[in-house]
Amino acid sequence: MANTTSGSYTFDKTFSIDEVIAEAYERIGLVGTAGHQLLSARRSLNILFQEWGNRGIHFWEVGQTNIDLSEGTTEYIFYRGSGDGTSATTAPSNGIYGIADIMLASYRTNYNTTSQTDLPLTKVDRSTYAAFSNKLTKGTPSQFWVQRLIDKTTLTIYPTADSTAADNYISIYYVARIQDVGSAYTNASDAPYRFVPSMVSGLAFYLSQKYAPQRTQEMKLLYEDELTRALAEDGSAASTYITPKTYYPNI
Repeated sequence: MANTTSGSYTFDKTFSIDEVIAEAYERIGLVGTAGHQLLSARRSLNILFQEWGNRGIHFWEVGQTNIDLSEGTTEYIFYRGSGDGTSATTAPSNGIYGIADIMLASYRTNYNTTSQTDLPLTKVDRSTYAAFSNKLTKGTPSQFWVQRLIDKTTLTIYPTADSTAADNYISIYYVARIQDVGSAYTNASDAPYRFVPSMVSGLAFYLSQKYAPQRTQEMKLLYEDELTRALAEDGSAASTYITPKTYYPNI
């Protein structure tokens, strides 16, 4: 009889939060968890996702959008959630929430036409922006500054858009926060399949600190090992060519 495979590639899609929690508890020797332990695990998993925000860029959370420019507007705000405020208007959809950082920005003309063009903007720091003498100068935007605050991320452009520039857009590439676990245990996690092992081992590490401290060091080593491999695999590698510099001192 020939071997039969599932033909499916959706384990991460159907691997619900309650199964993530069950797997993590089993790894530290707990089976048949109580209600308060489920709540504790869900809280720990949310904290784990926050900690991943300190592990560099997560490429599955990188997105692109176009900001609808307004004449004389210097600052465009993207809130953490709709309860914090209304995010800046973007095209072709409404405002986006949960942006953690803005990586790149370009001034985009003739959007969505065959003559669309992008003019890259230079990202500057706080001190550089503070040194601009007239921050309300109008013209074609050429520089931008990003502030990462508790409940929002702001994009400040310089010069601010004049009447001509206001007919166009700022195209940005941004990094979004990892979505919360949510209240439904049937939810899937906001992580790609490559990070499923490190998500489970990370939760087991967090739970061991509360329920099996004698295994915490062991769980930490497993977690860091699996997360390192996942981070190394994340993204999409480009062709790289390295040419050594040749030096002939006696010629």
